[in-house]
Amino acid sequence: MGRLVYSAIASLDGYVADAQGRFDWCAPDEEVHAFVNDLERPIGTHLYGRRMYDVLAVWDTIDGGSDVTVDFARIWRAADKVVYSRTLDAVSTGRTRLERELDLDTLAERVRSSPTDVSIGGPTLAAPALRAGLVDDLHLLLSPVLVGGGLPALPTDVRLDLELVDEHRFANGVVHLHHRLRA
Repeated sequence: MGRLVYSAIASLDGYVADAQGRFDWCAPDEEVHAFVNDLERPIGTHLYGRRMYDVLAVWDTIDGGSDVTVDFARIWRAADKVVYSRTLDAVSTGRTRLERELDLDTLAERVRSSPTDVSIGGPTLAAPALRAGLVDDLHLLLSPVLVGGGLPALPTDVRLDLELVDEHRFANGVVHLHHRLRA
């Protein structure tokens, strides 16, 4: 049985993108990127909304770069991907299928029947799963920057009791917090 995992790189004040939609302030350095690679390695299926998919689709064509970049591209290509969008006509990456709606019952069954972990990417797509208590593990990588507003990493209308499983501090000031839904 797999676990549903939500991971986000966010500002210290909790945003994945600022008010102008930029997220260049959270680009991971080599150390953080290698850590993210290790978080992504056990994921068998990634669930994305359209915006997250549009950002990540480039990994299907990246052939060079640093060792961590090449490693991430390999990890991303090896995983199955589901894109939820009402407006996207077709997907452009391998091992990817398009679905129009996220159904929480179908999501719960997909995770229960998966032999690997399933990630749900992007705060808009993850919000209903968080509200429903379906997210098992929550990974936040908090960047040492305040952006003052934008797209929040977490929904504001949910109460979940969480247990801190792990934390890690990086040389560049990023802090990783791993929480698990308290049973």
